[in-house]
Amino acid sequence: MVQEADKYQAEDDLQREKIAAKNSLESYAFNMKNSVEDENLKGKISEDDKKNVIEKCNEAVSWLENNQLADKEEYEHQLKELEKVCNPIITKLYQGGMPAGGCGNQARGASGAGAQVPTIEEVD
Repeated sequence: MVQEADKYQAEDDLQREKIAAKNSLESYAFNMKNSVEDENLKGKISEDDKKNVIEKCNEAVSWLENNQLADKEEYEHQLKELEKVCNPIITKLYQGGMPAGGCGNQARGASGAGAQVPTIEEVD
């Protein structure tokens, strides 16, 4: 019975990690998209940058919808690909004098840099 419990514990841990990776990707994509669409950014972000972020975020969300059974590593890879596009743009915003409560804080918090971001499972 104890061995069975240990077996299921390991499976539960893998599933928890997979869900966390999926939620990180989803949260980051939605936060980045909402951040660049923020009215406070008018004139602080180029239309090309805004278009690139929104397009890449939409691709990530679409990928999530079509790959519900993906592995943790696949979710992490998609997050890294999205961050490659978004992080330089957020860095430019910070260097351009982004206000303290601006979009960069939301976007960085969603990337999992030590911040606890609510997940879908926690909200439900």
